[in-house]
Amino acid sequence: MRRILALLFISVFLVECSTVPITGRKRLNFVSDAQILPMSFQQYDGFLKENKSKIITNTSQAKELKTIGKNIAAAVDRFMRANGMQAEANSYKWEFNLINDPTINAWCMPGGKVVFYTGIMPICANTDGVAAVMGHEVAHAFAKHGQERMSSAQIQQLGGVAVAIGTQNNKNAQLWNMAYGVGSSLGMLKFSRTHETEADKLGLVFMIMAGYRGEEAVNVWVRMSENAQKSGRKAPPEFLSTHPHNQTRIVDLRNYLPEATRLAAKFNQQTAAPRK
Repeated sequence: MRRILALLFISVFLVECSTVPITGRKRLNFVSDAQILPMSFQQYDGFLKENKSKIITNTSQAKELKTIGKNIAAAVDRFMRANGMQAEANSYKWEFNLINDPTINAWCMPGGKVVFYTGIMPICANTDGVAAVMGHEVAHAFAKHGQERMSSAQIQQLGGVAVAIGTQNNKNAQLWNMAYGVGSSLGMLKFSRTHETEADKLGLVFMIMAGYRGEEAVNVWVRMSENAQKSGRKAPPEFLSTHPHNQTRIVDLRNYLPEATRLAAKFNQQTAAPRK
């Protein structure tokens, strides 16, 4: 048992650790882009095929969504190339689609595959609101949150094996499973909230880099909160939620706005094309 646990912990500390640009957070990631991106692109294509009749293409809303996506993707690409991340920049296959679905949601898969549902468009409300949500979703891909979550899931599986081998009787098994189950479950929720908060900050920087009004990111979550109140949805306690509470996000975004504005302006100034 000790040998198995030792190997488990050694494997955790030997995996690749890197730093998320801009936020400076240390991340644990041993899933390469070469591993995850082909799967991501395949799943995205499968989703589009399954929802072919729901894809909206020729409306002004769909066209604006693609334009905003391309603008923010261009800002992210510019940032990556200016900071020695050419390989990452070359690996992205940006795509933006609007799906006719009342669900209030949007997502971005590793490698830049984005989907917005029509249900979230009233929450976005305007061009800058769409940019705020787009920046957030693109930030998940930029920060490699998908790769990091997959790495964490693999570590959990290793921990599960160690628990199964290490429990020799029902009493010990119950104690181990309780400690491992509760610890890992809440740990994953905390992990997810960390990603959401980081995506909020990165997305705010990216939308401002692309020329959109960062103040609207705050307003998006104000509208999200108002929508939740009108619908009567009750949020679980924050420590049991995979996302920060709306009010937490509003405060955090408002507080980070000056720093995001400073970072975006500094980067845009440094990478501006020289005048001829």
